[in-house]
Amino acid sequence: MENANLLIAFIAVTAAAVVVQAGILIGMYLATRKTSARLEALATEVKEKVLPTVDLVKSTLTEVRPRIETLVTNVSESSAIVRTQMQRLDAALNDVIDRTRLQIIRTDELVGRTLDKVEETTDFVHKTVVSPVRQVSGLIQGVTAGVEFFLSGRRRRRDGVPAAQDEMFI
Repeated sequence: MENANLLIAFIAVTAAAVVVQAGILIGMYLATRKTSARLEALATEVKEKVLPTVDLVKSTLTEVRPRIETLVTNVSESSAIVRTQMQRLDAALNDVIDRTRLQIIRTDELVGRTLDKVEETTDFVHKTVVSPVRQVSGLIQGVTAGVEFFLSGRRRRRDGVPAAQDEMFI
């Protein structure tokens, strides 16, 4: 009997546990249904608000895409043109710089040769004209001084004392 009471108690506890589990499962089912209904309402609301925006973005992208592709193509072509022009400009500037250097070298050589010729001409004029003119001038001054000396005689001061003779430099 004791075993029978124990068995009845065990069955009663098990039955109560099954009823509690059933109650929990029913509560979970109801909560899930309630949450599902809320999610469906929220999904419907999101669809109503987001779908027009998504459609608008999609149509805008569809319209703008060819323009963006054209813009990218134009920028790419412009970049290639600018690169080509810069290469041409670089080549032209290098050519101008090289020509300028060559002209500076030629000018330097011309000025150097001209200065050398001027120096040679100056030396030639000095040897052929200036030196003989100085010699002739000195000779004429000497002759003039000698002639003056012989023609004028000895000079005397007013008081009768003979004056010191001028030195003659040849």
